[in-house]
Amino acid sequence: MGTEDTPAPSGPDYAVEEQLTAAGAVRVAGVDEVGRGAWAGPVVVCAAVTRMDTPPEGLTDSKMLTPRRRTAIAEVLEDWLAAYAFGAAGPEEIDDVGMTEALRRAAVRALEALPERPDAVILDGAHNFLGDRAAADGRPWPVRTEIKADLRSVSVAAASVLAKVYRDTLMAGLGHEEYGFAANAGYPSPVHQDALRRLGPTPHHRLSWSYLDDLPEWRHLRKHRPEIEGQLSLI
Repeated sequence: MGTEDTPAPSGPDYAVEEQLTAAGAVRVAGVDEVGRGAWAGPVVVCAAVTRMDTPPEGLTDSKMLTPRRRTAIAEVLEDWLAAYAFGAAGPEEIDDVGMTEALRRAAVRALEALPERPDAVILDGAHNFLGDRAAADGRPWPVRTEIKADLRSVSVAAASVLAKVYRDTLMAGLGHEEYGFAANAGYPSPVHQDALRRLGPTPHHRLSWSYLDDLPEWRHLRKHRPEIEGQLSLI
């Protein structure tokens, strides 16, 4: 079949948001995270609320975009969105409470930083990492989980792009050039792994991650907590 017969892939739309607004939601926030599988740096969550109008051209899951294109779209999103906010949990907090709880805290921080509480939240994936716990106002967040929501939902795609650009910029600003954070954002690239073997972890590294088990000189720094054992990095 020739390429002229192959339909172009469609971008995200408002199908999920429209289902939620039809059920009574006025403000719908798309939520996405970045940094869950990194060895260094925070996990960052963005919550984004749209005006339900035509999205910026090329908007899609951040992983589908080049760094330059992501940055360009993020700049447009900052003015185009009705509201957006970030929440983060740093490496020490991740080590103390585990990734699931750290991710929940980061998401709550992002949602509570929005100027108005959303009536519904769309989470990318099948797992409701917000859980049923109440926010600061005592009410639990109304959550809709959607697999591949960063490809399907405009709100989540916007959150995906903003979270990625925000965290990449933060990681590039940490210094430690020998670890290559500006290029790998704290994920285990060859440059990053080589620096860890030679120099050990920085204050920005997660010390409960299993990569330390493979570094004899630095293994003694590993933090072991029974309740978070098995939460390994997801590359």
